[in-house]
Amino acid sequence: MAKTSARPGQTRPSYACTECGWSTVRWVGRCGECQTWGSVAEAGGPKLSQIKSSVPVSKAVPISEVSADAANRTLTGVGELDRVLGDGLVPGAVVLLAGEPGVGKSTLLLEVAARWAKNGRPTLYVTGEESAAQVRLRAGRTNGLADRLYLAAETDLGTVLGHIEEVAPTLLVLDSVQTIGTAEADGSPGGVTQVREVTAALVRVAKRRGMAVIIVGHVTKDGSIAGPRLLEHLVDVVLAFEGDRHSGFRMVRATKNRFGPADEVGCFEMGENGIVEVADPSGLFTSEHSEPVPGTCITVSMEGRRPLLAELQALVAPSALQSPRRTMHGVDPGRLAMVLAVLERRAKVRLYNRDVYVSTVGGAKVSDPSADLAAAVAVASAALNRRLTQRLVAIGEVGLAGELRRVPGTDRRLAEAARLGFTDAIVPAESKQAANRLTTLRHGIRVHAAFTMVQALSILDLTGRPEQHAETIPFPGGTGQG
Repeated sequence: MAKTSARPGQTRPSYACTECGWSTVRWVGRCGECQTWGSVAEAGGPKLSQIKSSVPVSKAVPISEVSADAANRTLTGVGELDRVLGDGLVPGAVVLLAGEPGVGKSTLLLEVAARWAKNGRPTLYVTGEESAAQVRLRAGRTNGLADRLYLAAETDLGTVLGHIEEVAPTLLVLDSVQTIGTAEADGSPGGVTQVREVTAALVRVAKRRGMAVIIVGHVTKDGSIAGPRLLEHLVDVVLAFEGDRHSGFRMVRATKNRFGPADEVGCFEMGENGIVEVADPSGLFTSEHSEPVPGTCITVSMEGRRPLLAELQALVAPSALQSPRRTMHGVDPGRLAMVLAVLERRAKVRLYNRDVYVSTVGGAKVSDPSADLAAAVAVASAALNRRLTQRLVAIGEVGLAGELRRVPGTDRRLAEAARLGFTDAIVPAESKQAANRLTTLRHGIRVHAAFTMVQALSILDLTGRPEQHAETIPFPGGTGQG
C-alpha cells in the first residue's frame, strides 16, 4: 500500500481509476466502483491536451515495403509445441504458458530450452522458484544439459535484464513471472502492479533485441491466469498447459496466437524421464476388449483442429435410493443429464429408477457436443444389456427434441476413424438425400445417416427392448463380433 501522507506545504496526492474515474486519497489494488484490479493510478499527470508531438525516429513506410525476413520462424525442436505455436517461435515473440501447479510447465520448458541450445543458439533459463542446483538435477534426469544453456536463479528484474545483456540469448525462459519483482513498482512480487511492470519490461527488451521470450504464469483456483487481464494483452501468445495429475497425459492449448492458429493443441505424456511428445494420442483414450462389452461406444472429438478418438463407458444398475445416482467422469454433467432425459422421453429407455455411471477411458475430458450420440448409445447399450461391434464410432449432437445435429469437421473425424481401422459410423443426416441412402461409403468407412437419436438407436437395435442376456448386435451391412 502506497504512503498517502503529505509533507507541510505539499499537496496530498490523489488516485483515480483509469476505467471509470472513481477517485480516492490513497492507492488501492482494486477500484471501489467498477471492481477492476490494477486500474487505480496517481492522478495529476499531464493531460492529453498538453502533450506535444515529437519527431519520429523512423519514418512510416508502406506495408508492402516492410521486409518479413526478420520475422522468420525458428523451430523449438519440440514438434507438438511447434504445432501449437504455428511452426516455431517468431523472433521477439513473448509467449505466456500458464497451468496448474505440478502439471509439468517447468519440465516442458527446460526441455525446450535444452533443445534450443543444442542447436548452437544461446539460451537463458531464469528460475525464481527453484535454486540453480535443483534445476541442474532435473536437467540431468531429463537429458537437458547443453553447453549453450545458461542458468540463473534470480528474483530481481534489474538483475535479470543484466543477465540478458551479458548472455545475449536468442531465447529467454522465465519461471515464473509471479516471482520476479522490481523496486521501481509498488507492491510485492506477484502483485498486480509488479506482474504488469515486469511483463511490460520483458516485452520491451524482447522487441528491441529480437529475442523470443517464454514466461511461466500461475493460475487461480478456477483455472484462469493469475494477475491482471492486461497480462494476456501484453504478450503475443497465450498457451494453457492442461492435464490431470493422476494421468500422465498433458495438452498444450493455444488461446491467443498473433502468429498462427489459436485453435491448435499439442499432446504430451509425462513419464519418469520427463515429458515426451505424443504424435498419435488416439490410442490413449480407447481400450482393447477381448470381446464386445455392453455399455461402450467410441466417438471422435475435435481438440482444436485435431481429431481424437475417445471411448465412453456406461453402467446402468438398479437403484435402492429414492434419487438414483448420476455419476460422471470426464464428460460434461449438464450435457449428459440432457442426453439421459432425451433417452427416457424419446427412446423410452427406462432410467428413472436406475443408477447411471458414465466415464471416459484414460482420463480424457470430452466436452465436444459431438459426443452426445456416443453417450446415448453407451447408456442404451448398458440399460438393455446389448453389445455392439467394436469397430463402430458414433458422432453427433443430440437436441432436446431428439434430433441429431451436424457437427463441424465430420470428414476429418471419419478419416481418422478409418485410419485406425474402424469400419462403421453413425452420423447425423446432412440432407434428406443422405438419410434416404442409409449406408454410404466415405473414406473407406460405412457411414449410416440418421435424422434423430431414436433412428440411430433403431439402426443399432437399441430401442423398445427389455434387458436380456447380453448378445452382440450384427451391424447392418457389416459384421458383428460375438
